[in-house]
Amino acid sequence: MIYLWIKVFHVTAVIAFVGGLLMQSVLLRSLADAPLPRMPEVRRLLIAMKQWDRLVTIPAMLLVWTLGMTMAVKAHWFGASWLSIKLVMVVALSGLHGVQAGSIRRMIGDNVGRVSGHFRFASWFALASSAMIVCLAMLKPF
Repeated sequence: MIYLWIKVFHVTAVIAFVGGLLMQSVLLRSLADAPLPRMPEVRRLLIAMKQWDRLVTIPAMLLVWTLGMTMAVKAHWFGASWLSIKLVMVVALSGLHGVQAGSIRRMIGDNVGRVSGHFRFASWFALASSAMIVCLAMLKPF
């Protein structure tokens, strides 16, 4: 029964983490096309995103990692190929989060900084990776 509760909290944390990741992606993508220098309203939006990240997205990411590793240990999944691939993708999503959060922090202090064109594909990468992670976790194909 405890495993099911861990799974419930893990999936809930995943939803919060991926939601925050997508919000960051959309914000950075929209600012890539914004004229410079930025308006004060944009700075307030960046600050709000940073606060959301600190209060929701980062704790959710930490829960995803903690609960996911707990489930993997309890179920003896380490060594399974599907889990190794899934972990690589989760590391990539965590890295994307770090890059996006760092860009937002820098943009708060720099009113004329440009947004990298690489963020144009961040939301697609996050969605595709999340879908593959879900498939691997649900199907455990190998």
